[in-house]
Amino acid sequence: MTEDDLRILREQLGRPARGVIEVASRCPSGHPNVVKTEPRLPDGTPFPTMYYLTCPRLASEIGTLEASGLMAEMSQRLTEDDELAAHYRRAHESYLAEREAIAHVPEIDGITAGGMPTRVKCLHVLVGHSLAKGPDVNPLGDEALALLGDWWDGNSCGADA
Repeated sequence: MTEDDLRILREQLGRPARGVIEVASRCPSGHPNVVKTEPRLPDGTPFPTMYYLTCPRLASEIGTLEASGLMAEMSQRLTEDDELAAHYRRAHESYLAEREAIAHVPEIDGITAGGMPTRVKCLHVLVGHSLAKGPDVNPLGDEALALLGDWWDGNSCGADA
């Protein structure tokens, strides 16, 4: 991670990035769009969101999906589709194991983010997980990302200003 990455993250978030381990995904322009964070922030706060979405453009698009009622629909499908529920549980278990390998934080032991493993609470987290880990790890993050379609219009995101 470069000083330029840290500057861009500060601009994206409107504050300095906290507890960042690395850039986990970059947008098509090469700027950070997901960071991997420590499970305990520098101030001591437990932080279960290991993959944190930073791109304002992508966050806005995901917010539109969230407002559509998609999360409730996905949560309902988890109760009806055993295969989907099992895949989502595997995503949860993988997330926990990866975070535990960074550090053990008792306050968030067994807790992932985004509602995993039984519901969908935050598409931003699920999409961030999918972008960081690639396809076929988090099925609902993958679905949300696919629903975004061509969210990148080919223009600069403004982070290089």
